Amino acid sequence: MYEVEVKVRATHDPVRDRLGSLGATHERTVEQVDTYYDAPDRDFAATDEALRIRRETVVSDDGERRALVTYKGPLVDEASKTREEHETAVADDEELAGVLDGLGYAPAATVEKRREQYALDGLTVVLDRVTDLGEFVEVEVESEDVDAAREAVFACLDRLGLDPDEQIRTSYLGMLLADSPQ
Repeated sequence: MYEVEVKVRATHDPVRDRLGSLGATHERTVEQVDTYYDAPDRDFAATDEALRIRRETVVSDDGERRALVTYKGPLVDEASKTREEHETAVADDEELAGVLDGLGYAPAATVEKRREQYALDGLTVVLDRVTDLGEFVEVEVESEDVDAAREAVFACLDRLGLDPDEQIRTSYLGMLLADSPQ
């Protein structure tokens, strides 16, 4: 399965209004803190891979929390941010961090964001406000048919009044690292 995703920089208020007029369903809003790791045996930046622990808190009265570990493979499509992705929940994020540390994986950077998630015609639309980077909109879907999924994502962006040609293929991590002093 591939995650087919397109991300653009966009102001949220007009997109949120457009989502409402298109009948999108707000699914949830979460605060996410993603810790990315460097591998001891290869350079993830050079191989275009990522390993992270995501700590997520639902913005609601109960503030449900969960942690996930995610591996993202290299980009497989030049027209979108499509990549193989494997993700699973973990019971104890601190213990997992200890396991990774014991294996020689070191925290590389942290990305913090507030994410509003919507469902629209079988696609996921997220409005991300990323600390130190600003506001973005991502449209994504998991599929084995990359071409059809990419076309659906592009069409959704058009319906939202956004230009797929303005997509950003760099991850938030890559953007933050590019902006940080060396």
